[in-house]
Amino acid sequence: MSVGSLNETPRGSRLHIAIFGRRNAGKSSLINALTNQNIAIVSDVPGTTTDPVYKSMEILPVGPVVIIDTAGIDDVGELGQLRVKKTIGVLNKADLMVLVIDPGQDAGDYELGIIKKAKEQGVPVVGVLNKIDLNPAVTPAELESRLGIKVVPVSAVTRQGIENLKKEMIRSAPKEWTAPTIIGDLISPGDIVVLVVPIDLAAPKGRLILPQVQTIRDILDNDACALVVKERELKKALSDLSRKPRIVVTDSQAFLKVDADTPRDIMLTSFSILFARYKGNLEALVAGAKAVESLKPGDRVLIAEACTHHRVADDIGTVKIPRWLRQKVGGELHFDWSSGIELPENLGQYSLVVHCGACMINRKEMLHRIMQVQAAGVPIVNYGVLIAYVHGILRRALSPFPSAMRVLDEQ
Repeated sequence: MSVGSLNETPRGSRLHIAIFGRRNAGKSSLINALTNQNIAIVSDVPGTTTDPVYKSMEILPVGPVVIIDTAGIDDVGELGQLRVKKTIGVLNKADLMVLVIDPGQDAGDYELGIIKKAKEQGVPVVGVLNKIDLNPAVTPAELESRLGIKVVPVSAVTRQGIENLKKEMIRSAPKEWTAPTIIGDLISPGDIVVLVVPIDLAAPKGRLILPQVQTIRDILDNDACALVVKERELKKALSDLSRKPRIVVTDSQAFLKVDADTPRDIMLTSFSILFARYKGNLEALVAGAKAVESLKPGDRVLIAEACTHHRVADDIGTVKIPRWLRQKVGGELHFDWSSGIELPENLGQYSLVVHCGACMINRKEMLHRIMQVQAAGVPIVNYGVLIAYVHGILRRALSPFPSAMRVLDEQ
């Protein structure tokens, strides 16, 4: 994302709406009706949708959303069961489930099973009785009694009931689905925020990376002033200001120099630590950083990234972090790497999981990943918190966050 596209909402900050249902229940037709676009392939052939498909869009008056089209929950065969597993996995990142029901299919075990899984994960469910233009005899009340959820009658073809469905989606969406502010609660209108932004070789030419852009937008939304400099210009920029900034935020990889150049009476933190809080659980990640002290030569460490990207020389995940951890433990460690939408299943073999900053996934999915790792009895930390810890500057980087500081000080 370029600076010129600050008004665009990144996928990780959008309401994630997952469309579930049996094969040929009309899920793709419903997506087209909701968006008033032909963005999903519609076919009478069962199983047209095989893998979850993500579409970022605006649904008025809901706002910016990600619609997730999924395979049928009644898919069959060996491949079908794999598709169902991927479909169920979508609940890890969904803020709201829309369950599409064909009145010609006898709603029962499949629907009750997926509703149960959604409730276990705290995902609200809206039922949709589709194709009422073809089967007007079936009533929502009957399904509501059987399934225990609100059911809205619609026709994806004629658009009957679509506006009522949107209203129910707004009513049912979790009020807290939006992530907390990135930096807005740390600043006041008129404050100066200095952002230290080294030129990232992994970013497309002429652009800043997404967390930097989002932080700038949050500063502007809170009526404060953003001053963006490279690490070499920080010292002069601070001396030229007529009043001291409220806070300095730096890229983690420039932390040591920025720490040296920033006076002690100015708060200092990093983009990665801001996003550890914005996208996940900062306290849990600080506890994970402390677990580095328990690592021993021969331990196995997983380095997990939520997306794939072009590797550059001296890459943070494959080169720098392994080097720093080896130096910290004074010996060799065994490293595995994973990237993409799923973590490895055998997490229990690791002594530590080091996760990226999660800029390309939403808060719900990152929280799920943290809980998934913790459930395996393994500590987890993210890049920025780890970098600050191994360089001995985490305490200062946590100065804006007292609850995280308490975790650091716990014995």
